[in-house]
Amino acid sequence: MTATVDVTVLADLLRRAAQAEILPRFRRLGGEDVRAKSEATDLVTEADEQAERMIKAESEKLWPDALFLGEESVAAEPALLARLADADLAIVVDPVDGTFNFASGIPAFGVMASVVSGGETVAGIIYDPMGDDWVMAEKGGGAWLRRPDGEAQRLRTAEPVALDQMVGMASTGYLAQEKRAEILGNLAKVRFLTNYRCAAHEYRTFAGGHVHYLMYNKLMPWDHLAGTLISQEAGAHAARFDGSPYLPHHLDGGLLVAPDKASWEMLRREVFTI
Repeated sequence: MTATVDVTVLADLLRRAAQAEILPRFRRLGGEDVRAKSEATDLVTEADEQAERMIKAESEKLWPDALFLGEESVAAEPALLARLADADLAIVVDPVDGTFNFASGIPAFGVMASVVSGGETVAGIIYDPMGDDWVMAEKGGGAWLRRPDGEAQRLRTAEPVALDQMVGMASTGYLAQEKRAEILGNLAKVRFLTNYRCAAHEYRTFAGGHVHYLMYNKLMPWDHLAGTLISQEAGAHAARFDGSPYLPHHLDGGLLVAPDKASWEMLRREVFTI
């Protein structure tokens, strides 16, 4: 039990929403089921909206005292976002993370939720509808891969390596153009750079020990609260670019995640010179 939210119940709710509203629409979306929001690659689909509607309705029955903050709810009512900073208890949901992939028929998307209590993230869940499993964490309890049959595997970040052997993911699309060119040039110092266009799977990959860094510049709580806590519980060092902790109300300042503080400092100094 985390605060007054039973995380296993919330995890099951994400799964049920995916099975009812997301998977039946995968590779079956009509033209009227997909719309652009801020730009051509910022999409919302019928699956996003219906899944969030289901999760919100069930959450409000189970936890009526919690603020529900969903990506699509905020798109419809932007003022909701400001309420997170002062909420005693909040459930933050991304109904389909990786909507561009989902709408393109690429099986790399996820359903994410986090629980915020007293201004800090205390639980995070990332459900993979295609693999039918969760990566999840409660503050102080470690990070775990869990399956519906009850199997659980503890997750740990990768061992630190030299800069030129680092493999990781960076979202550079929201950087200022001149800084983007500088950072992309700096990334020649690492072994590999990739990007799934899906924070859910990027955080899962990192927490599973398969890559050495994640970098994001645009911070929306539904994209990063769950994954950051999961990464930290798997052993990572995560902080904004100025070294300060990333908190639920932060919308800027960037985010860098690495296996340990020394790796974080090396990446910040040599690569992510923002």
